[in-house]
Amino acid sequence: MKSLRVAPLTLLLLAVAQAQAASYPQPQQGDYVIRDFAFASGEILPELKLHYTTIGSPAVDQTGVVTNAVLVLHGTGGSGGGFLTEQFAGTLFGPGQPLDAQRYYLILPDSIGAGKSSKPSDGLRGHFPRYTYDDMVRAQHLLVLDHLHVKHLRLILGTSMGGMHAWLWGGRYPDFMDALMPMACLPAPIAGRNRMQRRLITDAIRNDPEWRNGDYDKQPRGLISALQMNVISTASAEQLQRLAPNPSAADKLLDNLVNQRLASVDANDYLYQWDASRTYDPRPGLSKIQAEVVAVNSADDEVNPPELGVVEREIARVRHARYVLIPAGEKTIGHRTFYVTELWKALLPELLERSHGR
Repeated sequence: MKSLRVAPLTLLLLAVAQAQAASYPQPQQGDYVIRDFAFASGEILPELKLHYTTIGSPAVDQTGVVTNAVLVLHGTGGSGGGFLTEQFAGTLFGPGQPLDAQRYYLILPDSIGAGKSSKPSDGLRGHFPRYTYDDMVRAQHLLVLDHLHVKHLRLILGTSMGGMHAWLWGGRYPDFMDALMPMACLPAPIAGRNRMQRRLITDAIRNDPEWRNGDYDKQPRGLISALQMNVISTASAEQLQRLAPNPSAADKLLDNLVNQRLASVDANDYLYQWDASRTYDPRPGLSKIQAEVVAVNSADDEVNPPELGVVEREIARVRHARYVLIPAGEKTIGHRTFYVTELWKALLPELLERSHGR
């Protein structure tokens, strides 16, 4: 009797696990070490490691060119593996979904300074090269071209910082991709409130006596203030009001969100990640972009407020571009609305079809 009662439950759990695992091919992990990588600052790192995840297999045409590669770029402090959630990968990478990994070869790198790629907390601390977005994009290009032997991309999809990287890719390597989808970002230098928020984050760490120029024994208390600022700036005011409708609920929510991050965030890494945007300016390359572009923002993104009109102004320089602003509503969540794929994933098949063979 005992076996009859347990077996059905066991079989059910196995079936669920197998169904989840089969929703898209098993992700593969890898590392690429770039020797003597020269940063824009003039600093040189003898070995720069880029960690990456791939899903699916490359399809090669008669000339040996990979024809189905898609590069997916993460935001500040994230990682390529951070996309592997049911909410994101589970709605995009499965059979019949817009980025079906049985059809496309998906490449999800960890950018310099994040995930399992080289970063200050690996040992150099405050002596790690002070990298920029341009350095990060150049390293991604080396990974894709020299290591994975992909000479052309069907699509680059980037979220937040990854979206800014997508704009830089389009201008720096204009014939390298068919399509771009930069999300939750602006094709212009970081200025105004966005820049001030980043200053607050980096100053909170740099100005803490416990930071000691990066040579701290324990995480400086300024990291808490930096994380608090990030929580406030990336969520929508409506969402925070709904989740925390009274003073005690607001205090509890803020503390919980910060504490969730504290266990896995290093102050030097966090400082470098936010500081890297200081030279970002894709404008010189916008007119060079040859790819089909769909830029996507959400109306309640307080990091990139739509009322500034930046996207509309700058996107006019791009030959084949469309701007989609997701209206604020019950399902939007501010800056991170890109995780709510049901609000925008229908744009992907149209973009991929329109850009085919570009």
